[in-house]
Amino acid sequence: MALDSVKILYKGGTAEIEVKKSRFIANLKPVESEEEAAAFIAEIKKKYWDARHNCQAFTIGMNHELTRCSDDGEPAQTAGRPMLDVLLGEDVHNVCVVVTRYFGGTLLGTGGLVRAYSGAVKEGLAASEIVEKKCAFEMKIVTDYTGVGKIQYILGQENMTVLDSVYTDQVEFSVRPGGRVRWPGKEDHRGDQRRREDREGR
Repeated sequence: MALDSVKILYKGGTAEIEVKKSRFIANLKPVESEEEAAAFIAEIKKKYWDARHNCQAFTIGMNHELTRCSDDGEPAQTAGRPMLDVLLGEDVHNVCVVVTRYFGGTLLGTGGLVRAYSGAVKEGLAASEIVEKKCAFEMKIVTDYTGVGKIQYILGQENMTVLDSVYTDQVEFSVRPGGRVRWPGKEDHRGDQRRREDREGR
């Protein structure tokens, strides 16, 4: 099923939490391929080369087609998977997160690690900029000069954005539909009827 909109990471952020003297530093970055994610992970590992763990997770695609995670030495399922679960739970797409841990001397246990890594990712998301990306398409409408006023009225009623307009012997509007677009065969034909009337010059 096609998505009307998705949440994507527009600008990454950094956040840090401390649990029993262990520091958990979350770094997030927008990515659109596995190669970009791998490069970001390598960059963070180089930056925090002296840390005990650099756990990571990423999800790519409008339907989360590609997901990966790693515990990087932490007990299995205590870091990477909980981090990925936060990303999927928040339904944020095209994002890579690396959580760096500096050990504070106290073992946290399985539950404590899960909560710490999940919490670091949540704080990282809160420090990042997330936007809603809407699926849209461009339409072209051609009319003579007598139809311009009516076309502009319909565009306003249908909440369509005018991207460009070209005036020659005719007028051509490039528009992007907004809101719910009505098509022939659907339950409401009023929008289609208004467009048909305009094409017929009424």
